[in-house]
Parts: sequence; structure tokens; C-alpha cells
Amino acid sequence: MRAVIQRVTQASVSVHGEVVGAIGDGMLVLLGIGHGDGPAHIQQLGRKILELRIFDDASGKPNISLQEHGGAVLLVSQFTLYADVSRGRRPGYAHAAAPGDAAPLVDAMSAFLREAGVTVASGRFGAEMQVSLVNDGPYTILLDSDTLTLPAGKMS
Repeated sequence: MRAVIQRVTQASVSVHGEVVGAIGDGMLVLLGIGHGDGPAHIQQLGRKILELRIFDDASGKPNISLQEHGGAVLLVSQFTLYADVSRGRRPGYAHAAAPGDAAPLVDAMSAFLREAGVTVASGRFGAEMQVSLVNDGPYTILLDSDTLTLPAGKMS
């Protein structure tokens, strides 16, 4: 599972000109689901999203987590985070999970964040979406479950 996190002052996602999700201050999270990802990865990445200290404290230092800050999340599924560009000029997406496997995990991430008390807006899975944002900083972080340690005994 991969996530690109952008600290934003505002973000929205539209489908066919209609805004389907929007937030003010918080995070835009582009979420990619790969083969073999499962519920343990939701817990792992979800906790990291909630606990990343990327919001400024009173002294201007990034010492505040999303939960402490009270910001919202705009969650947008993004299979292209699994693009393979190792050969040729056209990206391949064989490492991205099939839509039927990925959609429930995107929904599970949304539910995980909501259960933690975060306001979550989202895109529309599988739709051609236009994402607009004002990146605050700019501040952009890449998370990859392959580089994070799962709790003992937890594999998908």
C-alpha cells in the first residue's frame, strides 16, 4: 500500500465538473493499493497518517499530528502510485490491485480514519477525477507499506 500525503490548506476532487469531496485545512491522501495488501496494511498506514507530526506548533515547528491538529483528510484512490516505468515509455500497472480488491480497502481506510475522529471526504473510486489543492509548505510525503514494519504476526 502506498500513500502520497500532502499537507493542504484546501483540497477538492471533482468528477465531470461536480465537486464530490472537499476539505479545508488538513491532508490530501492519494492512496494506492497493491497486490497482497490487506487489513493489516490499513491499520499500519492509517496509524501513520494519523500520527505523522507535520502540522506546525505555536513555534512554527512541525510537531503536531493530524489528530492533534484537528484537520480533515481528502482521500483519493490512486492506482498510478503502482506505475512500473522500468521499461519503455508507457507505465505498466500490473503491481496495482484489481479494482474489486482495491475498492474495499480504500473504503476501509476511510472508515479507519473516521473511527479515529477525523473528518474524511473522498473521491469516487474508478472515476476520472480532477484534484485541486493548495499545498501548505509545500509539504509532501511518500509512505510505502513495504518500507514500514507490520506488527508481529500481521500479514494481510
